[in-house]
Amino acid sequence: MSEAGAPEQPGGEQLALIRAAVRERTLPRAKPRTWRGAPLAERLPVARVLVDKGLVHLDHCFDYAVPAALDADAQPGVRVRVRFGAGQREGRREGGGLVNGFVVERRAESDFPGVLAPLAQVLSPEPVLTPELLRLCRAVADRSAGALADVVRLAVPPRLARAERAAMPEPPPTPEPPAAGGWSRYPHGPAFLAALVEGRAPRAVWTALPGQGWPAELATALASALASGRGALAVLPDGRSAGRVDAALTELLGPGHHVLLTADAGPEARYRRWLAIHRGAVRCVVGTRAAMFAPVRSLGLAAIWDDGDQAHRDDHAPHPHAREVLLSRAAQEGAGLLLGGHAHTAEAALLVENGWARPLAAERDTVRAAAPLLRTVGEADEARDEAARTARLPTVAWRALREGLASGPVLVQVPRRGYVPRLACERCREAARCLACHGPLAATGAEERLSCGWCGTPAPDWHCAECGGRRLRAVVVGARRTAEELGRSFPSVPVRTSGRDHVLATVPDEPALVVSTPGAEPVAAGPGYAAVLLLDGWALLGRPDLRSGEEAVRRWLNAAALARGRHDGGVVVVLAEPTLRAVQSLVRWDPAGHALRELADRRALGFPPISRMAAVSGLPEAVAGLLAVAELPPSAEVLGPVALPLVPAGRPRRPGEPPVGEQWGRALVRVPPGAGGELALALKAAQAHRLTHREGPPAWVRMDPDDIG
Repeated sequence: MSEAGAPEQPGGEQLALIRAAVRERTLPRAKPRTWRGAPLAERLPVARVLVDKGLVHLDHCFDYAVPAALDADAQPGVRVRVRFGAGQREGRREGGGLVNGFVVERRAESDFPGVLAPLAQVLSPEPVLTPELLRLCRAVADRSAGALADVVRLAVPPRLARAERAAMPEPPPTPEPPAAGGWSRYPHGPAFLAALVEGRAPRAVWTALPGQGWPAELATALASALASGRGALAVLPDGRSAGRVDAALTELLGPGHHVLLTADAGPEARYRRWLAIHRGAVRCVVGTRAAMFAPVRSLGLAAIWDDGDQAHRDDHAPHPHAREVLLSRAAQEGAGLLLGGHAHTAEAALLVENGWARPLAAERDTVRAAAPLLRTVGEADEARDEAARTARLPTVAWRALREGLASGPVLVQVPRRGYVPRLACERCREAARCLACHGPLAATGAEERLSCGWCGTPAPDWHCAECGGRRLRAVVVGARRTAEELGRSFPSVPVRTSGRDHVLATVPDEPALVVSTPGAEPVAAGPGYAAVLLLDGWALLGRPDLRSGEEAVRRWLNAAALARGRHDGGVVVVLAEPTLRAVQSLVRWDPAGHALRELADRRALGFPPISRMAAVSGLPEAVAGLLAVAELPPSAEVLGPVALPLVPAGRPRRPGEPPVGEQWGRALVRVPPGAGGELALALKAAQAHRLTHREGPPAWVRMDPDDIG
């Protein structure tokens, strides 16, 4: 005590110690009891809230007081409203705007030494963010160097009160184990189904046989998991393929055993079905990309079809891939895994190589019997036709067209949509470019004038800047132009087109020409297409991308699998150099062998999936600033940075591309296996540091990008 009787004031050294103790959170915390006279919850009065702010420097939970009036409803997993923002530093003081969030935990006391702001509102008592789903989202965020709130936003659909009030059906009884069906064509197929029925967790990479049988086979695998009393989940790249599996599962088990989760259902129907899964009324889900987070109870099987399709990677940050999410779910929940498709990715080949999954394929004799006859330009009967190697439709293709149309529909796959999307000078072959933005000139129709494909500027008086020529030739012919040319050659045959603007689901089993872009091929009724033509193979193989060969094989096999078997007269003609590895893999119908060779090449180059890689893009100063403050692992190797192409005006901006008019750079950071988590954490911490200290413009980080040029 001082002479005046007042307590002694601590000196500067003592104040520093007290402040350090507060920072280290060593002082005792008093339990909050009231807020402005209003009573707080007696038991567990603190709610830890995940605020819906997808910023890496705010990627942690904030503590709020729980008013007594909200005690019963404010349980872990429910949606709440809290004050956050300006004047709401650390989310704990009065002020700021109202934002949504999720209660992730109730606690007896808080680590924060100040006064906690209360929860403003419980939006719904439905605990939608379960501990299992939260753990999965946390794993995905850590792997992707993203914010947890961004992943939760992808995993939990927006709330619709009417859907929450709707009555839920009673859970259906456990079905009987299904018959093997088409799985009997695979030597280890019945054993895989038996393992699922017995409650085990088999993991397999499935090479599906060509033909129309894969939806029924996938449905049988899902039903086998249901027969064990567990749940099942299948993720497919698009609504058409999901619809085929949905129909096959309904035919096998009847209605009520599963739900279909696709964007076509609409927000309310999708949320009602999601709630049915969450509440345990349904234990099986078939859906597109968003279904990868579906809260299936007691998951027994997670399946993905055609994991190489780009539709499986989410367009929103942090851009998780469905394959990686399902791999995490299988590991966390002890579930089986089935990676299926007509083609293989290098990632699937790595799973087989390291023993994490087993191959599930048919014998070679069975494959040859199911596959169509595959032909290329350059075969013996075309040796004397020199034009066959350069013509867009050489003799072997015309013959397949004529003979196929005599017995059924013929599919023509064209790599590009549109009419004539790429043009060049007829004399010197110089690409035709726009004078305004240097974009490619294109023709959108037979009667349409020449215009720029980027900025739309018309070019009625174009002439070649190199040689002065005024005549153009098509470098790439689109699907519409191909359909027009074939229609003139076969005037008595109907011509149908399927592409991004109008995708056909099915075509009847009658003579017709079906011109389609990759991924939009409709299914032919009956035994399948009588013939399939794969045009302009060089356009797929010539892309400057690490995955060009893998993607070409995938697109070709998916189209060729729609043809009839060779014993039914099915023929597939691929117009590409026959000596190339991708073409030979198609001719031999050997997707596993091609994936293994791709994997060997990636290993020699040190590219994914052998290594983990991050792409850091943005303004040059942003890329340099992020890499400067990032504490990268010692094994990290930085490649670049390099300048990214400018994005032209009028073209939709893709993920990872700069805004119009900005010159971005990109650096690739590569680490060996086992260091990917450390790399993601380092880049995320560097982003948080720069955002917190406002150190220049932000950079954009993507883990394991698909578009490595």
